[in-house]
Amino acid sequence: MIIIQNTVISDDIRDNFFVCNLEACKGACCVEGDLGAPLEEAELQILEREYENIKPFLTDAGRQAIEQQGLYIKDWEDDYSTTTINDRECAYALYDERGILKCGIEQAYLAGATSFKKPISCHLYPIRVSKYDGFDALNYDRWNICNPACSFGATLGVRIYQFLKEPLIRKYGEEWYGELVQEIETTIPEGN
Repeated sequence: MIIIQNTVISDDIRDNFFVCNLEACKGACCVEGDLGAPLEEAELQILEREYENIKPFLTDAGRQAIEQQGLYIKDWEDDYSTTTINDRECAYALYDERGILKCGIEQAYLAGATSFKKPISCHLYPIRVSKYDGFDALNYDRWNICNPACSFGATLGVRIYQFLKEPLIRKYGEEWYGELVQEIETTIPEGN
């Protein structure tokens, strides 16, 4: 376990390799599972404010699901997540010309239509953040649909914390990330 500021980070994030391989998984994380992407409370207001800018980048089915269910849903644990289409595919997801699921929010961001890149939970995946009184716990969420990402990361020699540099900085800041890297690089065993 690694402790940086107000976070507790699983050793798995230091030790495991990971680089998304969309050619292999086709973005399955946007369609598999019980709920949409977890949302932080601040992101609810962002979606409310930015939806009209994001809406043109969504599919008809996605827009319809959002019209029927709302911009986000509250689950049985009182947590918020993105709306889904038929309790599966994220309403904000869309297929590209190669059949790979992409984030419509991110497509709007890349087109300059919004300043919201995508939900931080998506950006940080495969790290899942659990909030506790006074600290966040960062854990590696193992999912068999990501096996190609694990293999690809191992081939490239890229560990989870390296692959997720941008979203980790987005969430916790440059200083925090610098401390994490310094701590990890002094604790990775020789030959790993």
